[in-house]
Amino acid sequence: MAFYECVFIARQDISSQQVDGLSDEFAGIIEAGGGKVTKRESWGLRNLAYKIKKNRKGHYMLFNIDAPSDAVLEMERNMRLNEDVLRYLTVRVEELEEGPSAMMQQKDRRDDRRGPGGPGGPGGRRGERGDRGDRGDRGDRGDRGDRGDRPQRDGGDN
Repeated sequence: MAFYECVFIARQDISSQQVDGLSDEFAGIIEAGGGKVTKRESWGLRNLAYKIKKNRKGHYMLFNIDAPSDAVLEMERNMRLNEDVLRYLTVRVEELEEGPSAMMQQKDRRDDRRGPGGPGGPGGRRGERGDRGDRGDRGDRGDRGDRGDRPQRDGGDN
């Protein structure tokens, strides 16, 4: 049997439980065809790069599959027929990755970077500006003199 990775995107309108139901349905098709789904990851609701069928977001799901090609073709046929699936991509790979995928590792790294105080706490995005050390001292800006009145703007309805 061959190894495959399959990612599909489900509509934003459906709930996470419905996405899990879809993934159970597709995993059942693989198992009925004599294969097995070795890993199943939900990447959650993410923004799409562009609108797909009037959707700006989608639920992403990853499968690692060990199955014959007929089972994968049947799963893809069902994905095409299902109106909740916006896009899918199945790729044959030499071996299946163990552990979390790159997307899940990236998510973990992002959570670690936020620190113990959450997004606004120490180590978060809105915390101290420790990354500005390369700016140096701006020094005395001196007397900027009289800058005069500001010119009138045209085109206003004032």
